[in-house]
Parts: sequence; structure tokens; C-alpha cells
Amino acid sequence: MVIGTIFGQRRGGHVWFCAQHDRLNTKPSLLLELSIPTTTLIEEMRCGLVRIALESTDLELNNCPLHLIPMWTLFCNGRKTGFAVRRRATQQTRLMLKTMQSMTIGAGVIPSGLVSGTACEDVLYMRANYECIIGGADSESFHLINPDEGPGQEFSIFLLRSK
Repeated sequence: MVIGTIFGQRRGGHVWFCAQHDRLNTKPSLLLELSIPTTTLIEEMRCGLVRIALESTDLELNNCPLHLIPMWTLFCNGRKTGFAVRRRATQQTRLMLKTMQSMTIGAGVIPSGLVSGTACEDVLYMRANYECIIGGADSESFHLINPDEGPGQEFSIFLLRSK
């Protein structure tokens, strides 16, 4: 199980996905910038089912661990919607994660200026526990764990390498 945080600026900007093994450590084990706009992902989430598939077809990276692949083709609910890029956490990202470190699950808004030392606009976020399933060297997935076991938002991210 990992802690997954999906976040993005309220007005424009891309969605980010961050996976952490420990919420107290602000260095993510995986940080991806998805080219899907925050507003588009919110619209997809209103339908109650979101599947994001990230596919790598770069033959030169066949022996590379999935978390180190720098660029992915992005599919959202079966439609190609752009790309995803692996990123290193910036100081601003680490400050934002530090702001949320006491939270295990939840969704909301971090108001602009709340993350000290930054001049960012409001950041929407959804933080939850994810089951991480490693299917082998060429596939890994993250599945949101619904805390109350009831019907609700289903959200999954798949990392797939095609040979």
C-alpha cells in the first residue's frame, strides 16, 4: 500500500500524481506530471470511474525500471489524451506535501499562499491509500482504496511497457 496524491492548480495547469511509501517523507517514490488538465480530470471523475493508462513503447528502455521511464503516452478512460512525464520533486512540491503530511485521506483545496514561500494559485488535491500491484517488470498499477468499502469513486493508474 502507498499513499497517492493527485493534485493540480484550480485554474488550468496539469494534473500530477505522487506516490509515497511514507507520508512523513516528502520525497515521493514516483512523481508524474500528466498532460490532462485538472478540469478535464474532474469531469471524468464525475462519472465515477477513472482509468489512467500510461504506456511506454521506447525499446531502448526495455530493461529500465518502470519508475525511471521519463515519458509515457497517456490514456484516460480509453482515450489517448497526451503524455505523462516523470519529474523530480521541486521545493514547492515538497512544501505542499509537507502541508498535507498529517493527512492520510481526503480531498480539498490548498489556498494560494498557504504553502509558505510560494506564489502558487489554489491547488486541488485528492489524497488516499492506493493498493500497488506489481504485475512484473512491464506492469504496475495503483488502485484507490475506498475507505468505507461502499460504492464511490473508482480511480486507477496503470504503468505498462509494450515491447
